[in-house]
Amino acid sequence: MSATVAACVLACGLPIAASAAAIDRLSEARRMRSRIGNARSRALGLPIEAPRQRKSMIATSVEALGGAITASRLVSARTRTELEQTLRAGGLITSYSLELFVGSKIVLAVVLPLSAFMLLRHAGLRPFMLFSLVAAGGVAGLMLPNMIIGQRRKTYLSAIDRGLSDGLDMMVICAEAGLSLEATLQRVSIEVEPAHPRLAAELVRTSNELSMVADSRGVLAGMGARTGLASLKRLGATMIQSLQYGTPLSSALRTLAIELRQETLTRFEERAARLPVLLTIPMIVFILPCVFLVVTGPILVHVLKTMTH
Repeated sequence: MSATVAACVLACGLPIAASAAAIDRLSEARRMRSRIGNARSRALGLPIEAPRQRKSMIATSVEALGGAITASRLVSARTRTELEQTLRAGGLITSYSLELFVGSKIVLAVVLPLSAFMLLRHAGLRPFMLFSLVAAGGVAGLMLPNMIIGQRRKTYLSAIDRGLSDGLDMMVICAEAGLSLEATLQRVSIEVEPAHPRLAAELVRTSNELSMVADSRGVLAGMGARTGLASLKRLGATMIQSLQYGTPLSSALRTLAIELRQETLTRFEERAARLPVLLTIPMIVFILPCVFLVVTGPILVHVLKTMTH
């Protein structure tokens, strides 16, 4: 009995610990903010904070398992490319993101069904119901990392889209001041980092790629392709057009900033227009019964008194 309890505790705690370790290792925003802070300290001559290395046997094992799966022929090159693009769209650009993601899926797909079986085998369920719950645990283990990455990707892209208008306004100021494209991206990334760290991370990465790669058009096109965000694709296309045809960068960025703010205002107006429709159900459920009670209550009381007398 004690061995069964210990196995249940181990089976329940392992997926939770694996998921926590995976999420902790996949947190790229904190890593990018640390790199930006170290760059600022280096520029100002301040002491640089040493990075904290937190080693975890579970995370290392999950990463090793995922690396073995991705290195084998079980994952095709097309599937690997699609997974890497999905992870990059969520801001996960580390070298071990794909291995950790695949390893988490495999571990959860094995551990969750085992946990469900060990917890429910003495519950008196029918074999078909027990098998269904175990299979549901396996499906949940396969889908849980996808759901986490999907939610993270949505949050990451919405944060970039929310801060892009402010970043464009600062780009216009820098372009009018005569700064080059690379210097503009660097300066804007520093200024918007406190309010929009995810946008700053994307701008820093684009600026670094521009300083290392000769093909600036490919770098600017990859800025939008990396995240799949339409606004970043338009920004990259605007910068490519300015470089190709020699048009003033400040004018093109100002036009794009006006368009993005107008689109944002249009989305807010659409949400406001949906409010009356969304308030209909709460009004019917909560407000109308109270109104009927206030209006018809005295009449019902009077009718009941008349009937009793």
